[in-house]
Amino acid sequence: MANAGIQLLGFGLSLVGIIGLICGCIMPQWKMSAYVGDSIITAVAMYEGLWMSCAFQSTGQLQCKIYDSILQLDNALQATRALMIVGIIVSIAGLGVASIGMKCTTCGADDRARKSRIAVTGGIILLVGALCAIVACSWFAHNVIRAFYNPYTPVNTKFEFGAAIFIAWGGSLLDVLGGALLAASCPRSKQLSKYPPKNANASRAPSSAKEYV
Repeated sequence: MANAGIQLLGFGLSLVGIIGLICGCIMPQWKMSAYVGDSIITAVAMYEGLWMSCAFQSTGQLQCKIYDSILQLDNALQATRALMIVGIIVSIAGLGVASIGMKCTTCGADDRARKSRIAVTGGIILLVGALCAIVACSWFAHNVIRAFYNPYTPVNTKFEFGAAIFIAWGGSLLDVLGGALLAASCPRSKQLSKYPPKNANASRAPSSAKEYV
């Protein structure tokens, strides 16, 4: 029962992590305009994400524009896109594989050892997907930090971290925890008892008596 509880906990954490990865990938707040320098303009806040850029005005209006051409984007943004999509797809596939091997499902219930191996395989796939998402978020954050501290970057074009990158980071960490729990839920092989069962001698007695007769 404890093993089944660990699997359910890992499945729940992974599911929440995948939802966080999807939400973080869609949201445009991967980086937001940083208010630094002497001339601070707070009337318009700029947001840039993986798929669009938005301008939030002080009146409450939000105007977003989807990137027109993929070829015009820099290589770092394209790589971040690819890694996030791969991480989400691989995580969803790992969650599906893990659900087949969980004890609470009836698929392949005849072979328990095989089901446990399938659950472990799903956990490993989830870890691979989470690793792709972590690399994507860390790479994007590194580029934001490098551009922020670059002395040749204009003050009005400097950006800092937005909410979406933290949501994606949190989702990837939950995905790591869920995948680790599923990968660690493989039961140990049962140790054979040194002493024979009590019913063994009782079952032997009648047969031995018949031999003497």
